[in-house]
Amino acid sequence: DGDPAKAEYIVISKENFTLELFDSEDRVICAFRCAVGKNYGNKQRVGDMKTPEGEFYIEEIKSAKSWGHDFKDGKGYIPNCYGNWFMRLKTPPHRGIGIHGTHAPESIGTRATEGCIRLENSDLDSLYKMVRVGMRVRIESSALDRRADGKE
Repeated sequence: DGDPAKAEYIVISKENFTLELFDSEDRVICAFRCAVGKNYGNKQRVGDMKTPEGEFYIEEIKSAKSWGHDFKDGKGYIPNCYGNWFMRLKTPPHRGIGIHGTHAPESIGTRATEGCIRLENSDLDSLYKMVRVGMRVRIESSALDRRADGKE
């Protein structure tokens, strides 16, 4: 329904494992399944494996084609594990949180990340064409996140 030329903001639901891009008239342009942080609750500290919740914005968009990472899962260093792009979010006081692709497409729709938002690589490539630095990103909690934080 929405107009990609008027892409305005992103909403990520930790409840539904979705990332939706909206236009300036609040119409959905596209929606993708995603993965979020392994642990429930709002991010509190480095290494807690939680995805931060709240209002943020895209701070930087970088090529991640040559990036790799050791996810400490016994599989060792995995090259090219972030897809083509890393959309770094400004999430103070936390750093290193972003929207990126995956080496493990089976993880989409689950709690599998160290705190980032993970998309299928083809979905990330589609999203990349419509987003920009400065775009607003809202990450919404789930009922289980609120319960883990003692808010429900």
